[in-house]
Amino acid sequence: MTDAVPLMQLKNVRKTFGTQIVALRGVDLNITRGRVHGLLGANGAGKSTLIKILSGAYAATGGSVIWKGSEVRWTSPKQANDMGVATIHQHIPLVPTLSVIENVFMGATGFWRVNAAMRKGFEGLCERVGYRLDADAIVSDLSIGARQMVAIFQALATGADLIVMDEPTASLAADEREIVYATVRKLSRGENKAILFVSHFLDEIIALTDEVTVLRDGAAVFRAETAGLDEDKIAEAIVGKEIVALEKATLERSRHVADGATDVPVLQLRNLASPGNLAPITLDLRRGEVLGVAGLLGSGRSELLHAIFGADRFASGEVLLNGKRLKTSTKASVDAGLALVPEDRFGQGLVPDFEIWRNTSLPALESVSRFGFLLDQKKEIARGEEAIRRLAIKAPDSQSIVTDLSGGNAQKVTIAKWLFSDVKVFLLDEPTAGIDIGAKTEILQLVRKLAEDGKSVIIVSSEFEELMAACDRIIVMRDGRKVAEKAAHETNEHELLLLAGGKDNSNTQMTPQGQTIGA
Repeated sequence: MTDAVPLMQLKNVRKTFGTQIVALRGVDLNITRGRVHGLLGANGAGKSTLIKILSGAYAATGGSVIWKGSEVRWTSPKQANDMGVATIHQHIPLVPTLSVIENVFMGATGFWRVNAAMRKGFEGLCERVGYRLDADAIVSDLSIGARQMVAIFQALATGADLIVMDEPTASLAADEREIVYATVRKLSRGENKAILFVSHFLDEIIALTDEVTVLRDGAAVFRAETAGLDEDKIAEAIVGKEIVALEKATLERSRHVADGATDVPVLQLRNLASPGNLAPITLDLRRGEVLGVAGLLGSGRSELLHAIFGADRFASGEVLLNGKRLKTSTKASVDAGLALVPEDRFGQGLVPDFEIWRNTSLPALESVSRFGFLLDQKKEIARGEEAIRRLAIKAPDSQSIVTDLSGGNAQKVTIAKWLFSDVKVFLLDEPTAGIDIGAKTEILQLVRKLAEDGKSVIIVSSEFEELMAACDRIIVMRDGRKVAEKAAHETNEHELLLLAGGKDNSNTQMTPQGQTIGA
């Protein structure tokens, strides 16, 4: 049973930074016990700022935050947490050198000494969620998905009345997502908790939430009960129909690219394999072509990119760029003109504590140096500013630390840093993971622009509609093998899903496109 009076109310909440940046323009939001409230919006819409205000990290410039009927002005996340608001952030703030149980009970008296009461409490959480974690495992040894579950345990351990989940499923496998969904339902319906659920997966918003609010340009532009919505209505409220238009244009282009199948390949794979990861794969990639790699978790998608890039020292076979065989070395790959944008953008793609300009300079330091070895900071900063202009990165300037950026803008920086080198082939591993639909469109448009400029791209994505929107040709992987290859205009999301899941495509019938698959 839900309460009639909202647990938390935001009334005309505004936030400005300095005199020019307006992040929130007057947002009203009601969050009620026993309900899951979906919060959506494109990058830069104000979601992160709003979350930081209601969780105590930012003070609002104007308006009111009302908690349990009384106006509050929290000065720190701890103060908000102590009063019953727990926030699970997109970038999981765990201590990697501590164990799971130490992270879960972080802040408790004597947390560094695990006692029987803590272990009993931890076992209770495992039973409550229906998910078992090794209490003594070191967090740095866990997968991204397991770390996300630690963060959820951490929030539950506080006994919060309101739990804010910022993209909690972005990095999870399908089975782990189902555990999160079940946990959310238990907390809202079974324990009468209030949940604010931020997600870019529209299918899970439809399936999981009771109501939604959409932010755009710092204002709440759409509010509705979820029961009366479909994905198309939500997507249009967020950003419009750009991805649909992009897919139509790409499918038309795919027909023309297929006509140029005799073009000399830029990249050639000849029996590229890796023990336990990849069966031998032979493949050609042409200039200006975007090749998609579809497959479910564990299919070998990322392993293929790492083997191409020379990051798998056990790989065998040949990788040829413009007819020249590459050594199994990441340095040799970069020198030859390969660029890898990894799935873990902050762990592998960026230096988190560096500014935009430092990150964009890293792959080609010699070009911003005097005499080839003395770094010229003015040139580096100018390059960062150029990256902001070319990719429409939303940041005050190139001095911004990349961890202060939204997920989509941080991802643009991981791509931008390669634009100042002579890259011939881009390898993109889940480039839209953890970002909203507006930023996805921008990233996919950037992929198409790279192809138009004569670059070749291989893109891995769990979301098959993105592959349909960006790729000329798509291969499907399963159990480390390439099991199918399709021109984009000759397939659809339904067929790709069947192939990835192990269905024989000999009797597969084409079905109309348009179904959104949040894999």
